[in-house]
Amino acid sequence: MKTLLALALLGGMASAVAQPEIRFAPEKDYGPFVYQDAQGQVVGLSIDILEALKPGLDSPVRTLPAQPLAEILAAAQRGEVDLISSLRPTPERSVYLAFTTPYVQVPAVLVVRQSISPAKLQDLKGQPVAVGQGYAVEAFVRQAYPELKWQAVPDDLSALQGVMAGKYQAAVADIASVSHLLRQQQVKGVQVSEAVGFDYPLGFAYRKSLPQLGRQLEVGLQQLDDGTRQRIINRWIDASALQYEDRRRRVLRWSGLALALLAAGVLGGVAWRARRKATP
Repeated sequence: MKTLLALALLGGMASAVAQPEIRFAPEKDYGPFVYQDAQGQVVGLSIDILEALKPGLDSPVRTLPAQPLAEILAAAQRGEVDLISSLRPTPERSVYLAFTTPYVQVPAVLVVRQSISPAKLQDLKGQPVAVGQGYAVEAFVRQAYPELKWQAVPDDLSALQGVMAGKYQAAVADIASVSHLLRQQQVKGVQVSEAVGFDYPLGFAYRKSLPQLGRQLEVGLQQLDDGTRQRIINRWIDASALQYEDRRRRVLRWSGLALALLAAGVLGGVAWRARRKATP
């Protein structure tokens, strides 16, 4: 009995000891958040955020070779990865990963060729539409629009290149990635057609068996001052991308404002007439 108790105590102590290293798995092509540049360096918004948090971590971070997200998630399920960046929680991922609060949020949009009229997802029944394999938005669009021919691709660049080549009628990607690829001139001749009703609140994901790592990341994010966070975001994302608003949503918003002003005018007129009648 004493031996079992001692082993249990040792096991508890071992779990509290810091990891010898934190295995960080970066995505190969998820700019501007995390990607491998032309020189082979892993860079991006999420990398800058992680650099700001490293002083608060107990263990050094070892960056693994950059891979597509689907391969990273498979490795995480096997216990071969400790930390992933730029990730949104989903029920499937939450089985083996835990998540920090997000450090940035962007909407997912539909992208089509400039040579065709802007479309809506519901207009594309039976047509091939690309989406990142394993991306959080993939499960959403497959469930919401099962009548489309969804084509899983390794990353957003592959999706948009397929749209350019006419392989896909459209693609779904987050607006920041689309803006980044256009700015880098890796894709041309495409346009944003609509917001698809899905946002990416992106944070860090870590193995559920490493709650201490999660607590340290969370403390670091909470202590990251707004100025530093905003400078990092501004370095990597165009302000216009974060402020993107679907044309139909914008029309509805302005229509609502106009109706509110009209209602206020009507109520004001009624009150004014009531006061005139009450005046002797």
